[in-house]
Amino acid sequence: MTGQSNQETKPLFERLPQTIVPTHYDVTIQPHLDKFKFNGDVNIHLKIKEPTDKVVLYADELEVDHAKIKSSSNDEQKATIDYDKEGERITISFDKKLEKGDYQLLLKFAGEINNRMRGFYRTKYTVPDSDEIRYGASTQFEPADCRRAFPCWDEPNFKATFDITLITPKNLRAISNMPVKSENEYADNKEWKVTKFDRTPIMSTYLVAFVIGEYDYLETNDSNGVSMKVYTPVGKKEHGQFALDTAAKVLPFYADYFNIKYPIAKADQIAIADFAMGAMENWGLITYRETALLIDPKFSSMDTKQRVAIVVAHELAHQWFGNLVTMDWWTDLWLNEGFATWIEYLAVDKCYPEFDIWTQFVADTFARFLVPDALKSSHPIEVPIGHPAEIDEIFDAISYSKGSSVIRMLHDYIGDDAFRKGLHNYLTEYSYKNTVTENLWSHLAKASGKPVNEVMSSWTLQMGYPLLTVTEEQVDKKRVIQITQKRFIADGSVDEEKLQWKIPITVFTKSNPKKIAHQVLMDKPEITITLDNDNVRMQDSISGLVGCTSSRDGRDLVWKFLQKNWKTLAERFGEKSNFLIAFVEYGLSDFADEKIATEIKTFFDSVNTPIVARPVKKVLETIHMRSEVLKRDSKAIEEFLKQQQ
Repeated sequence: MTGQSNQETKPLFERLPQTIVPTHYDVTIQPHLDKFKFNGDVNIHLKIKEPTDKVVLYADELEVDHAKIKSSSNDEQKATIDYDKEGERITISFDKKLEKGDYQLLLKFAGEINNRMRGFYRTKYTVPDSDEIRYGASTQFEPADCRRAFPCWDEPNFKATFDITLITPKNLRAISNMPVKSENEYADNKEWKVTKFDRTPIMSTYLVAFVIGEYDYLETNDSNGVSMKVYTPVGKKEHGQFALDTAAKVLPFYADYFNIKYPIAKADQIAIADFAMGAMENWGLITYRETALLIDPKFSSMDTKQRVAIVVAHELAHQWFGNLVTMDWWTDLWLNEGFATWIEYLAVDKCYPEFDIWTQFVADTFARFLVPDALKSSHPIEVPIGHPAEIDEIFDAISYSKGSSVIRMLHDYIGDDAFRKGLHNYLTEYSYKNTVTENLWSHLAKASGKPVNEVMSSWTLQMGYPLLTVTEEQVDKKRVIQITQKRFIADGSVDEEKLQWKIPITVFTKSNPKKIAHQVLMDKPEITITLDNDNVRMQDSISGLVGCTSSRDGRDLVWKFLQKNWKTLAERFGEKSNFLIAFVEYGLSDFADEKIATEIKTFFDSVNTPIVARPVKKVLETIHMRSEVLKRDSKAIEEFLKQQQ
């Protein structure tokens, strides 16, 4: 089902008005794990900007049985509560109109500790060396499930501070975003305790987190003195060592790269037994699926360490880019995910150069969006979000992989110095605030002096990506390069929209492959570049979202050239070069002949170049798909060609 048809069946959604704004929450939660129930109360500090006799906020799957509001002069009003289950919100109505000013809204509520791994949910684990099953509880609030734990203004641009209090059995750990402020015996039950946590920074509701259960932990401080813990299931403490070491390296790297200190006192990570996501960047308490955080030191591989390092680096990047500065609405989700997916590689490469992690970016990240984005049913990076139910639909390869790839292209286009300066200024100006994509472009443009908004809008606001056709010829003593662009569509059809991109083109030559010979911004369908006589080095490192083919004369020439010169190409560029991936991915993807597919498979089985294993597999799948289409539609194609004569 497409996004458009989904929208047609959904009720009109209205975001909460900005006339009532929360500034602080005092939240108390008491879970009852034996019954999978919880109860709590919340005191929400509000600024009411216009007179009103009602307050609307989110609450879903909660029973709110008591509501009253208190003004700054301590005048109190009780209220009536109306539920809108479809809209996941409640309306609290008052007999007397509330004038402009500061208020406190006090609510009591109860709910279920659900088993759906969203909101406030239960986690099941086995006691070590036994078959005994026990339960804990955890949270997953992104994108819009804080409302299932306590009533709130559950939209990212309603930022506030939070004081969290958990009432739990004494034998269980109670953990939240901030360090423990106090821990005391619960007056109503000596077997329980009351854990209060320090006040959070100003942040969005989806970043609030709390966990209750039995956990071991490892701890350290990073080089800047930030407290760090990795919480593990009981008996698996040593499995968290690599993640802890990685976090202690990555966090200071980001603080230096952004030139902004980590904003809070701790940076904890915890492995959750039941977890739907890979990880979640809750500020100060990052939650992970166990396999994304823990490594058995006795059976660890390089691949496992790389995966954990990448995930840890991704979530820690969000502590600045997403938590400190947050998108105004989910339309700009890619600002969170695309940026973190790019910079995770930068951080891991810095902290673990032996991983040679950038060689995997093309296969693991860049290549992930190429197939879906080559379809006519693709979507732009920036997708307008109306109804919250659409939010989950954009957590896909376009948001993560294409988003990160355009960020990488932009970084290489404006240079690292300008990129870091622009990022620092952006994060500084919008700390504890919300932004839209154009705010980032503006700061990067100021820092670099380049038309960042014009360039990037062509990549984020339209779907697909271009295929560049590059030809060279010798004219007298000059090398003339002609480059054309057109949208790459997987089924081979014509792009009726005639989409165009603004493409940063950088030319290197064989005689001096590390020095830029020419730079130009391609802003039209075809450009010509003239150089002194020298061989051009073709797209050795993929930093742009372009396919590159070396001739218009047919893919058969490319295939013959590749077979004849593969050894030379691998030696020239290195067997881990992104050039080889580009050559395979785009140079061979237009065939539709199963015989050629067999030749390609046989050839690459014989040359043993691991970095192109995935691109070869994709090429073979594409050829097979096209071959099947030709077989199925051969009569229709033949009839069409006759009509063109």
